Amino acid sequence: MAAPAPFSRFEWMIAWRYLRARRSEGGVSVMTWISLIGITLAVFALIATLAVRSGFRSEFVGTILGANAHATVYAHGEVTAAGTLDRRITDFAALADAVGEVPGVLQAAPLIKGQVMASRGDRNAGVQVYGIHAADLAEIPGVAQSEESYGDLGRFDEGIAIGSGVARSLGLSIGDKVKLISPNGVKTAFGTSPRVNAYEVVYVFTAGRYDIDNTRAYLPFAEAQSYFNREGAADEIEVMVADPEAVDQYILPLLQAAGQSYGVWSWRDSSGGFLRALEVEDNVMFVILSILVLIATMNIVSGLIMLVKNKGRDIGILRTIGLSEGSVMRVFFICGSITGVIGTLLGVILGCLFAIYIDPIFSFVNYAMGGEVWDPSIRGIYALPAELQMGDVLSAVGLSLGLSFVVTIFPARRAARMNPVEALRYE
Repeated sequence: MAAPAPFSRFEWMIAWRYLRARRSEGGVSVMTWISLIGITLAVFALIATLAVRSGFRSEFVGTILGANAHATVYAHGEVTAAGTLDRRITDFAALADAVGEVPGVLQAAPLIKGQVMASRGDRNAGVQVYGIHAADLAEIPGVAQSEESYGDLGRFDEGIAIGSGVARSLGLSIGDKVKLISPNGVKTAFGTSPRVNAYEVVYVFTAGRYDIDNTRAYLPFAEAQSYFNREGAADEIEVMVADPEAVDQYILPLLQAAGQSYGVWSWRDSSGGFLRALEVEDNVMFVILSILVLIATMNIVSGLIMLVKNKGRDIGILRTIGLSEGSVMRVFFICGSITGVIGTLLGVILGCLFAIYIDPIFSFVNYAMGGEVWDPSIRGIYALPAELQMGDVLSAVGLSLGLSFVVTIFPARRAARMNPVEALRYE
C-alpha cells in the first residue's frame, strides 16, 4: 500500500481538530493567542516602519528635486589682483547651451545666488535670492507646479516670487512690497554702501520643504545681475536631468561639455550624507523589528510544546494505528504554522491600513497630544509620510512566515519522535 502524500487531507483534519478543541481538551492555549497577537503586532510594526521609511525618503528626495537643481555646473574660479577668488561665469549663455546638448539633460539655466535681508515694516528675515529667467523658473516643479501657490507666475518679470514661509514671517501677500537689503551694494569713494531695493510680491509658492519655503526667493535674472553686481555674468548653471536618481551617470558628460575650467556638484553631493544616514537607520530599524518578530514567533514554540504535552495520549494512539513520524510531525507543524500565517495576514492588513490612512491617524495623534508633535523646522517636511511598496510588504511577510515555519519544526519533531509505549503507559 502506497504511503499517503505529505500534508494529506487527514493531517489537516487532525490539526484543525486540535486547534478547535477547548482548552480543557488540550486545544488552543493562552500562549497560542499571545503568539498570534504578538506576530500580528510585530508584522504591523515592521510594515508601518518600512512604509514610513520609504515615504520619508521619497518625500525628502522629491522636495529636494522639486525645487533644486539636479546638478550644478560651477567655475573653479580665478584669483583676482585683490587676492579674492572670482567664480563668475561670463560666458554663461554659451555654457548653458553646451551643457543643454548633453543627452538626458532637460534644462540648463544660468543662475545667480545671493543672501540678503528681507524686510517689511518692523519684520525682518534672512532670504536666499535666486536670479533666474522666467522661462526657466516655470520649469521648476516645486515652484511653478506647487499646489498651494497663489499669485501670477506670468508677472514674474515685474516683481519677486517668495516662499510661503517668507511670506508668513513677514506678513506679505500678493501686491505687497518687500525690501531686499544687501551689504554688498554700491561702491563709492567712501566704501561700499548697502543696497536697498523694493519689489512687488507677484507669486508665493510652497515647495514642501520647511527650509526652502522659509528662506527662498526668486528675482528675474537681469534684475538679480544688477542687484548683486553681476552685470554680464552668472554664478552657476542649474541643470535638470531626466533621471535624477542616476545623476552620477551625467557627471562625466557634463564635465566634458563644460570644459576643464568647470566642476559639477550634484544633489547627491549636497544631500548624500543625510541619505546615507537614513539608509543606516533603516537597516538598524529593520534588524530591531526583525528581532521583535522572532520573539513573537518564539511564543509559537511555547504554545506548541504545551499542545504536544496535552496530546501525548493522542499521539500514542495515532502512532499505534499506523501514522508515521512524518505524519505526526506535519500535523503539529500545521498547528504551529497556521498561527504564524494568520498573525502575518492580520499584521499585513493593519500595516497596509496604517500606511493608507496615515494622514487622519497622524492628525488624530497630533490633536490628542495638543499639537506640535511634528516639528517641520527639525525634520524639513510638514507631515509624517508613508509610502506602501510591494517589496517592503513581501520582505515583512517572508521574514514572518520564514521564522514561524522554522521555529515550528522543533516542537513538531519532538512530537513525532515521542515513543507511543511511553505515551500510553499511564493511560
